[in-house]
Amino acid sequence: MHTECYPISILPRLSRLFLDYAESRQPLTPFYTSSPYGHQWTPPTQDPAIRARVSDLLEAQNRTFGAGAPTLENIARLRQGAPAIVTGQQVTLFGGPLFTLFKAATAIRKAKDTGAVPIFWLATEDHDLDEADHVVLPARHELQTLRLTHEANNRPVGTIPLGPGIRPLLDQAAELLGPGPVLDAIEAAYTPDATFAQAFARLLTSIFAEQGLIVIDASAHDFHALGAPVLRHAIEPAAELESALLERSKLLEERGYHAQVLVAPSSSLLFLIDEDTGARLALKRKNAHWTAGKKSYSTEDLLAILDSAPERLSPNALLRPVFQDFLLPTAAYIGGPAEISYFAQSQVLYDAILGRTTPVIPRLSATLVEPAVATVLASHEVQLDDILHSHPDQLAQRLGARAIPIEGKRKLASAGNALDEELTSLTQWMHQLDPGLGRSADVSASKMRYQMNRLRRLAANYQLQTEASLRRHIDALYLNLFPDQHPQERIIGAAAFLARYGDGFIPQLIEQAAQECPGHKAIFL
Repeated sequence: MHTECYPISILPRLSRLFLDYAESRQPLTPFYTSSPYGHQWTPPTQDPAIRARVSDLLEAQNRTFGAGAPTLENIARLRQGAPAIVTGQQVTLFGGPLFTLFKAATAIRKAKDTGAVPIFWLATEDHDLDEADHVVLPARHELQTLRLTHEANNRPVGTIPLGPGIRPLLDQAAELLGPGPVLDAIEAAYTPDATFAQAFARLLTSIFAEQGLIVIDASAHDFHALGAPVLRHAIEPAAELESALLERSKLLEERGYHAQVLVAPSSSLLFLIDEDTGARLALKRKNAHWTAGKKSYSTEDLLAILDSAPERLSPNALLRPVFQDFLLPTAAYIGGPAEISYFAQSQVLYDAILGRTTPVIPRLSATLVEPAVATVLASHEVQLDDILHSHPDQLAQRLGARAIPIEGKRKLASAGNALDEELTSLTQWMHQLDPGLGRSADVSASKMRYQMNRLRRLAANYQLQTEASLRRHIDALYLNLFPDQHPQERIIGAAAFLARYGDGFIPQLIEQAAQECPGHKAIFL
């Protein structure tokens, strides 16, 4: 295995805020209190009673997920005072895309480096089923999307049972992955009677059993009861928190950034789970009156719900990390680009509610290059940045032009150079005669140069048609490395690589999660 290191900006569609943070050696204040290059984080103090109760809940929960001795030992260390390195994401089908592994591997590596314990927070309360109900797995010459059809009803995804529709998807996964430990783990976790949360937790626990990854689903009553002070803070001084967030949004805009989460005067930091339908509804606030769907609530009503059924109050994307770090002694959080951008707003909530801000560290960002793909890259002298910065048709033109026989290249170069030289001399003379005539000459010369470039493209296209393998190779490169013009880590299912590369794959990822390359890695398997 070897790697190539690229700046993180090689990836498309990253926010300027994230790029400025990720590429800075100093904290991007006041939005972040630490640099991504930091290695030492001060463990937060935590109420011993909360730590003990959380440890009890984690032990019981992880036993139901099938945790083994390494995980239970880490929970015991947490109980005794060890800090945590935390990461997390929404629960998804069959483990979701590659970045699931990258997040967990980074948390495990940072925990190992600092003496902390790694914890994976399941965002089971999210209600965006479209992000969770599918996985993309490679077939021979295409990517296949396996999707579990469910009625979208705004319920928290983690609570939705998989149902009998999971069986045909397991059959498809078996065809694509082949027999082996990974398929066995998926089949054991994703049973019809399991929920999205239970299945995802079981699979993640199985994959990282040797590393002792602790998995937490904090959506239940007991966790929400422990985190009630955070939820109460989002209700009682809601106006003050709203004001602070509006000021932060204004500051972000003044610095040339934009707020990742829109904060409006009528919004709040909470969702309410409807007791009749189970739907997760946004709570909106106007003065002391609150609404969720078609129902109205007073502040006293919400506080009564918090006291009796705290699991019905669900934090939004900005409050969720604060809720998380009230429950856990988080020394650092491992996040993706969007999560890290959220933290620029959440920071004011950390200050107001916890009186401290958790450092946030970028997860491992990587493109995995399999041996057959590496051979194609080498044969055409193409690198990862060529793929990420070019449309397939553009790269095809380049490779087609490169494959033109030497004699053809010489003729095209000779004709192009001669045309350019003569046109330059002619247009200069016509400019001297008359400026208007010179401008007309420039237009005509530009059209002639365009036609010369068209001749080059025609020659390159002919070469592509003659050497059909060139286009097949280009399509294969994009399919594997940049599918549908999106980073591989966000599209292709982690299960595919786990199935192909076996037991040694996870330790290799953990090794690669060190920060010697702070940007994006090409990892050649």
